[in-house]
Formats: sequence, structure tokens, C-alpha cells
Amino acid sequence: MMQDVAVGEVYRMRRQHPCGSWEWTVYRVGADIGLECRTCQRRVMLERRRFESRVRSRVSPAQGT
Repeated sequence: MMQDVAVGEVYRMRRQHPCGSWEWTVYRVGADIGLECRTCQRRVMLERRRFESRVRSRVSPAQGT
């Protein structure tokens, strides 16, 4: 089971984005997780379960926590 996800955290995913980036920033948390690519700023929404299966590791915690 994964820890709580917070806005502003950076995660490394299992698969590379087509732009070449591996890292994504969380911009929304709820039933779905909103992610923004750190290279091209593309925004996507993933169901929490799908997010948890695709994430490899947390790169940096949210600022101010």
C-alpha cells in the first residue's frame, strides 16, 4: 500500500513519457490523481489505483510538509 499523495510531490514513473521525461509533479489529489510532466507540462489524470501501479518512486516530497 502506498503512502498518502500530496500536491507538489514529484514521482518517477515506470514508463517514460514520449517527450523523454520520467518525472511527474502531482497537481491534484482526490479519487483521481492529477499529474504534470516536468519536461513538457502535459497534464493527465490517472485513477488512484492505476497511479499506484505505475509509480516507481517518490523523487521529492511536497514543499512545506
